[in-house]
Amino acid sequence: MIEVRDVHVSFGGKPVLEGVGLSVPEGGIYALIGPGAAGKSTLMKVIAGLIAPARGSVTIDGREVTRMDEAQLMEMRRHVGMLFQNYALFDYMTVGENIAFPLRRLLDLSEAEIAERVAERLARMALSGFEDRGVGGLSGGQKKRVGVARATVARPRLLLYDEPTAGLDPVTSQKIYDLIKEEQRAAGTTNLVISSDVAGLLTIADRVGMLHRGRLIWQGTVEEARASEVPEVRQFVHGLVDGPL
Repeated sequence: MIEVRDVHVSFGGKPVLEGVGLSVPEGGIYALIGPGAAGKSTLMKVIAGLIAPARGSVTIDGREVTRMDEAQLMEMRRHVGMLFQNYALFDYMTVGENIAFPLRRLLDLSEAEIAERVAERLARMALSGFEDRGVGGLSGGQKKRVGVARATVARPRLLLYDEPTAGLDPVTSQKIYDLIKEEQRAAGTTNLVISSDVAGLLTIADRVGMLHRGRLIWQGTVEEARASEVPEVRQFVHGLVDGPL
């Protein structure tokens, strides 16, 4: 479903992505792992059309994102949901208004239809009745669940999750992972998930890619990742301290 070919991105003359290429098959969960500052979040934003690469291409469902104009990107994003690392919830909106935001922006629905979809998502996230609450009073885990609800409410085919468990305790983190897996199975979506919590992420992933210093150095199945003898992959997947990454 997603094909990334020879993508290069630099900021202020400093390379962030250097010739990255990866394939994310339709359906399932693709885990993108790697140390901090490896370029993971930048690559996700390139895939979503939020950053234009200096070179290379991104194709989603046979359509080249990197050649789209703003109108075409808007249409493409109707089919893409994204959970940002820092929640990106609007503090001045209620929980219900946050979840409804992509529906009002991307789809032509009545207020009754919007309210129905918001209520369904909240029930799915075990947050029934939270429509009128402010986001400021929510716990970190609740904010993540609201973020997942907003990312999935427009029923996109592709979901991009950037550090969905950052800052959460291990129990809450696993609940978020389980929720992502349940959503994927229920809707048959394609998911690309970035996380520094490799142990938790690999419990739900089907395939794995590793970015290291701006390059994709390995990709394969979860089983192949666990058995890999590539030093960086082995070190990162098993938490071994063999030397600097």
